[in-house]
Amino acid sequence: RSGEEVYNSACMACHATGAAGAPVYGNVEAWAERIAKGTDTLHSSGLNGVAGTGMMARGGCMNCSDEEVIAAVDYMVAGSQ
Repeated sequence: RSGEEVYNSACMACHATGAAGAPVYGNVEAWAERIAKGTDTLHSSGLNGVAGTGMMARGGCMNCSDEEVIAAVDYMVAGSQ
């Protein structure tokens, strides 16, 4: 699946609404600090979750491959710069 497909099926529940403090897709300001941490950190957050936040491992998409999760992260970053 493409990053957009994974976003639409798994990520958008939080990243379209800001649920649980998720940065909203397309909100440049909300993503800026996260993007500044680098791609590797963002990929790790997508794959492993972020302790102490609502971001769970794989965004809850347990049937997503690593490549699909990374593609979804890249899709959100590209649309939020």
